Amino acid sequence: MKFIATCPKGIESLLADELAALGAESVKLMPTGVAFEGELAQAYRACLWSRLANRVLLPILETNVETADDLYSAIQRVHWSDHLDPSMSLAISFTGKTQSINHTHFGALKVKDAIVDQLREITGERPGVDRENPDLRIHAHIYGGKLNVSIDLSGESLHRRGYRTQAGAAPLKENLAAALLTRAGWPALSDDSPVLFDPMCGSGTLLIEGAWMAADIAPGILRDRFGFEHWKQHDAALWENLKEEAERRRINGLTTFKVKVYGADEDERMLDVTLSNAERAGVDHLIKVHEAQVQRMVRPCEENGLFITNPPYGERLGESSELMFLYRDLGDTLKQEFGGWKAGIFTGNPELCEAVGLKTDKTYRLNNGPIDSRLFLYTLYANRIAKEGQPSEQAGDVALSETAQMFANRLRKNLKNLNKWRKQNDIQGYRLYDADIPEFAVAVDVYKDWVHVQEYAAPKSIDKIKAFDRLKDVLAAIPEALGVDPLRVVLKQRKRQTGTQQYEKQGTGRRFFQIAEHGCKFRVNLHDYLDTGLFLDHRPVRHQIQQNAAGKDFLNLFCYTATASVHAGVGGAKSTTSVDMSATYLQWAMKNMAINGFADKAHHFIQSDCIVWLKKQRKPAYDLIFMDPPTFSNSKRMSDVLDVQRDHVELIRLAMRLLRQDGVLIFSNNFRKFKLDYEMLGAFDIKDITAQTIDPDFKRNAKIHSCFEIRWRQ
Repeated sequence: MKFIATCPKGIESLLADELAALGAESVKLMPTGVAFEGELAQAYRACLWSRLANRVLLPILETNVETADDLYSAIQRVHWSDHLDPSMSLAISFTGKTQSINHTHFGALKVKDAIVDQLREITGERPGVDRENPDLRIHAHIYGGKLNVSIDLSGESLHRRGYRTQAGAAPLKENLAAALLTRAGWPALSDDSPVLFDPMCGSGTLLIEGAWMAADIAPGILRDRFGFEHWKQHDAALWENLKEEAERRRINGLTTFKVKVYGADEDERMLDVTLSNAERAGVDHLIKVHEAQVQRMVRPCEENGLFITNPPYGERLGESSELMFLYRDLGDTLKQEFGGWKAGIFTGNPELCEAVGLKTDKTYRLNNGPIDSRLFLYTLYANRIAKEGQPSEQAGDVALSETAQMFANRLRKNLKNLNKWRKQNDIQGYRLYDADIPEFAVAVDVYKDWVHVQEYAAPKSIDKIKAFDRLKDVLAAIPEALGVDPLRVVLKQRKRQTGTQQYEKQGTGRRFFQIAEHGCKFRVNLHDYLDTGLFLDHRPVRHQIQQNAAGKDFLNLFCYTATASVHAGVGGAKSTTSVDMSATYLQWAMKNMAINGFADKAHHFIQSDCIVWLKKQRKPAYDLIFMDPPTFSNSKRMSDVLDVQRDHVELIRLAMRLLRQDGVLIFSNNFRKFKLDYEMLGAFDIKDITAQTIDPDFKRNAKIHSCFEIRWRQ
């Protein structure tokens, strides 16, 4: 009999070797998996014992088709009563197309109709359709006019072992985890190095698969059902014998188990998930886990073994530069603690592994779902540097490199230059550094005893590892130069914002603290959002609003967290109205107003696209208006794309309709190439006040924003 086993892309050769080891004959690689031959027992054994396959298929038809009628006629040539009874349910999986059959749902419907019609004609009854749990699943595939039809002997994908009911944010499929372990030499490696360790174990898939491999436990042993169990040609006695053999091997493997399996994760909740999954897999007594960060990692025991992990590698779980530090920490940990071990790091972002700083033995290309990924394998020859249990060195304990010392000196110089101004004005939040030295392309902002570092995204021509090394120097120098706790230095990568990015959370810690400015209090958050809640460069503009707000009705458009509204309130404004389309930032705005004592009906908050809201307003109701639109936004919550250069004339005209005759509109934006269209706005008296709105901490970067006072001509 001929069979086909499918698998994830990149592990076809591994699957071929595995099937051959299970006794398969005439094993041949295919684009989607492996073809092999054998008796029915061989297909059952593949379903029960393959750690790498997704499905095991029994081909029953191969022929040429072009039209829907061809497809229907071809399917009717199969004697379907040999495979299922009318009392059974079926599901059709259809892929591929021809010129006439160009929709998979249509193709599946034609296959189903042909099967159902044949059985109804023979028996007078028809099978039902169950897409979730059918008694028999049938695969039909057309490629190049060739139709292949197969019985799915596996049923649900074989990667679903039955032990994992919980997973982390980006879990590995079980058969991919087994492939990584196999590529890394496990479990043969365990003969001489009987330890398996995953320092970022997540839901424990690598640990459980590794324990099962070492204990000779069949990966299908926990599954409730296979696709062949309701198939009419199923040999129940044969299947029971194979299951009994697998159970004997499981018991023997657990009895003689000599491997040590360890896991760690910085998230204690994931360790609970690991142990729950391991308990269902029957190996919880073989796996030890503990909470730890990679930076604090030590080898779990004296014996050598395999260190293997799947660290985060996408923007969904972390920014590129922050992940560079994680991968560098992985490399440092391997060098210091794991001499004599083998190591494997699996990532969907191969560039990150350059930061590991180790020479690879081999690199394998595998797909993690749709992500083209790599497995990097290392041999760690160096002796350990650190002693087991010795804490990691803090940044402040390490002598700065020459380049880091240069950066630290610049920070000290800038701080000295700003000290008098800061103390005279009681400034708690300020910019200390903004790419003063070309090699250090970062902005450094101080918020009381916290430091916010924004890395400007380097051009593609810049070597990422060199840029990362510079960034590492920056983070080492800041605690040394400013005397702050390294844990209070927060790094973000500053990229061009599009769409809703400015409104998206980057974390869930909700780590807010208060900062003061000219008698106003603000909630800031350095961790969880792209921006902190306070634009430092607008400090002078806010102060000007505060000094001119007494007794006035104030309108704040694109208000963000309403810091300008707070200043207006503190300055004695009669009323404030704050408009923004983000509910998140309006909630933040309300809290900013509340902590300053402004929670009464005189202070209004409106969630709306500012342009839409402005077009609905007609009455001049405000004496003082502040408008600071984003440079560009294509948010789905906006009625149209906003481009401040293109749209500023309309924005200003709409806002001026709401300004009383003796009032003033302060218009600001951060587009560095912005040019105001004086001709189109000739009806107004316009004064460029940009120079007056640049405080000493932004003097080096005077193009940080432009700012104008706009009044009605008298």
